[in-house]
Amino acid sequence: MATITFKGNPIQTAGELPLVGSKAPDFVLVKNDLSTATLSDFKGSKVILNIFPSIDTGICAMSVKKFNEKAASLEHTQVLCISRDLPFAQSRFCGSEGIKDVINLSDYATSAFCKDYGLLMLDGPLHHLAARAVVIVDEEGTVIYTELVPEIVQEPNYEAALASL
Repeated sequence: MATITFKGNPIQTAGELPLVGSKAPDFVLVKNDLSTATLSDFKGSKVILNIFPSIDTGICAMSVKKFNEKAASLEHTQVLCISRDLPFAQSRFCGSEGIKDVINLSDYATSAFCKDYGLLMLDGPLHHLAARAVVIVDEEGTVIYTELVPEIVQEPNYEAALASL
């Protein structure tokens, strides 16, 4: 279990992020067209997992926009934006913002991803949503970078994440 904060108040998560050097847990998440995607679908590419509570909050929206900007110039790299939002909300947001270089995936159906990655918030006003984190996986599925953002209302460290690539 990890502890983060929401506006200074402690929040517990359901576990810990995967360790750098470990195999990233595979997942089944829902794409905007309601089909599914797995981590193994992206084997052969580096994968940035941009994980956040909800696309409808300012910091979460900013992380999607910033990773979208950065994704356009990255070779052999996919950016997966993951939340428990319905795929329709993710699609609406990206459509209205002109965001095309990220792939939105939803854990709304089972929360298995949030649990397997240790990110399901167990208490506080956003309980049952994902904590904010970045996990980067190499072409073979090995975790090469993790950041559990300590305060929900802070952005991730984009520079450190991208430097790990």
